[in-house]
Amino acid sequence: MQAFVTPSTMQPSVVSNGCQPLKIVALGDSLVYGFGDPEGGGWVEQLRRWWMLPASAGHIVYNLGVRGDRIQQVAQRLEVEFRHRGELRNRVPDLIILSVGVNDSARLSRPNGRNYTEFGIFQSHITSLLEQAQQLCPVLFVGMVPVDEAKMPFLDCFYYNHGDQYRYKEAIRLACAKHRIPYLDIFHKWMERGQAWRTKRLSNDGLHPNTLGYQALFGDVMAWEAIAPYNSLMSDHFFHE
Repeated sequence: MQAFVTPSTMQPSVVSNGCQPLKIVALGDSLVYGFGDPEGGGWVEQLRRWWMLPASAGHIVYNLGVRGDRIQQVAQRLEVEFRHRGELRNRVPDLIILSVGVNDSARLSRPNGRNYTEFGIFQSHITSLLEQAQQLCPVLFVGMVPVDEAKMPFLDCFYYNHGDQYRYKEAIRLACAKHRIPYLDIFHKWMERGQAWRTKRLSNDGLHPNTLGYQALFGDVMAWEAIAPYNSLMSDHFFHE
């Protein structure tokens, strides 16, 4: 039995039989699903294809994104999804990638309406979700994309705004830090790049990335230090006896 060295921010170790590729599940909302990208299928699909290349680590990725999911729905299906994605007998996935929270932040019916998931409840749910996921295997968390506020409301009833997004993503960031789970702050990265840059990378609905946006998101994920060990797993011989 062999194990590879995980980043210092992750306490659990991934165990692999020999040099078999890892099994990875990505759970979340439409950002995981890849809605808005008819060409590339979203960043998770691009990651799946990348790991299918002959010279890659060869990991197997399951896209378990569901449009409209909030944190409660992801938590409810987390373990069931995990237990049914082992492929081989008595095997379970080796890594969970989470991405959820933007739908929770939406205000209902009007710009100052109540949040879809009340903030205090969200804070409780994110803690529970992370603790539940960590009991299964190592976890990574990819943050939310900032919306185009000028395009709101979404579907004539969901009002997303940067202020609420910031509150909810900060709750996620702090919870991840507490649990030593690597967190990729996409909201911060995209806000720093400016409105003109973001506008070119968001769909007409103002909520989902377009093909160019998902390409940028995939690039951000690939440049993330937390994903580097998984890209290097086979080629750089991260295994030790």
